[in-house]
Amino acid sequence: MRVLIVGSGGREHALAWAIARSPLLTELHAAPGNPGMAELATIHDVGVMDSEGLSELAHRLEIDLAVVGPEAPLVAGVGDRLRAAGVTCFAPSADAAMIEGSKEFAKQVMNAAGVPTAHHESCDTIAAAQAAIAAMSGRVVVKADGLAAGKGVFVCSSAYEAEAAVRACLTDRRFGGAGSRVVIEERLEGPEVSLLALCDGDHVRPLAPARDYKRIGDGDRGPNTGGMGCVSPLPGLPAEAAEALVEQIHRPVIAELRRRGITFQGCLYAGLMMTEQGPSVLEFNARFGDPETQVILPRLEGDLLEALHATAEGRLADVELRSSPQACLTVVLAAAGYPEAPEQGAAIGGLARAADHPGVVVFHAGTGGSPGAVHVAGGRVLNVTGVGDDLDQARDRAYAAAAEISFDGMQMRTDIGLEAGVAAHRHG
Repeated sequence: MRVLIVGSGGREHALAWAIARSPLLTELHAAPGNPGMAELATIHDVGVMDSEGLSELAHRLEIDLAVVGPEAPLVAGVGDRLRAAGVTCFAPSADAAMIEGSKEFAKQVMNAAGVPTAHHESCDTIAAAQAAIAAMSGRVVVKADGLAAGKGVFVCSSAYEAEAAVRACLTDRRFGGAGSRVVIEERLEGPEVSLLALCDGDHVRPLAPARDYKRIGDGDRGPNTGGMGCVSPLPGLPAEAAEALVEQIHRPVIAELRRRGITFQGCLYAGLMMTEQGPSVLEFNARFGDPETQVILPRLEGDLLEALHATAEGRLADVELRSSPQACLTVVLAAAGYPEAPEQGAAIGGLARAADHPGVVVFHAGTGGSPGAVHVAGGRVLNVTGVGDDLDQARDRAYAAAAEISFDGMQMRTDIGLEAGVAAHRHG
């Protein structure tokens, strides 16, 4: 099969790495890709939002399957346009991707499906937001309704903090149109779980549960990011729990979307809070998570390419997927100034030494240049992933390899996978 991966981040590099291992693969292409992906795939300078250029590229290369990674092109309907051009595509429709593109829409779907989620109010004025914050006693989470690259979430401990978050969205327009409406919801407590599942419209196949670390600093301090690290499996969550969670969360949502005339074919990501009352959905994403993908795929037993193709064609029931008993941990190396104003251009050293470590894969997330001369070109720059017999070994391997890498202003959490870090992880 000839495969085209659309995207340029760590998630897409991990997808390329896993797909490259499939015996079904004959050619692998990426647009626009990154220097790490260039070692696995032929890179094409076509942007993720350029649906016409992507369609032309797919036809010229006689692509058998296009895999769209990032959320922005999914919500914009790039997958729909590829399908309309006759390209088989692993990507939910724009209508289905609204489960991520609008938090208000996601809440409506969850409430209709009977899926547990925090009480919320949607507001587009300061006055309405202040009333909602007061009604919830100030301990709330404020979210930009639209796509904000994982940064439009504010976990607030007081009405003062919550109102400042609302002003950042509605008045300062920090997230542009994505923040023209805010969702204000009750703040929940408990450990988080990311549960991704492949869905072909009827059948659902859960992948291994994972947990990401959103805050920039150790101990879950500082502002939210797109994710600073991730672990899988999770201490205290047995593997069989994934199927029970899918039955409670994913399948009712898929059914409710179908009732509305929307078929979800792709990866449905549920961000869950495991409260004392049971699981509650924090958010849905309509694609593989980042950095969850970087710890889920190294544990995957089975052919990812076969599974993605079957999902796109509505025959997921034919595919068996399992996760190995090994553990996986990834730590994110971020640019100076991230997440507010990441600095670009710094040369990156030590990549080859890091990749030589046993049980380690280095995924490029925000890099530019060429494989021999790589520089910082994004906020989250690299994902250093360790695989081991247990979480301690995976952690030791990931951090030993990360210590080989250097660039000016590099940021890295040191507590990914530590029990204290897991225990401190709360809604954010």
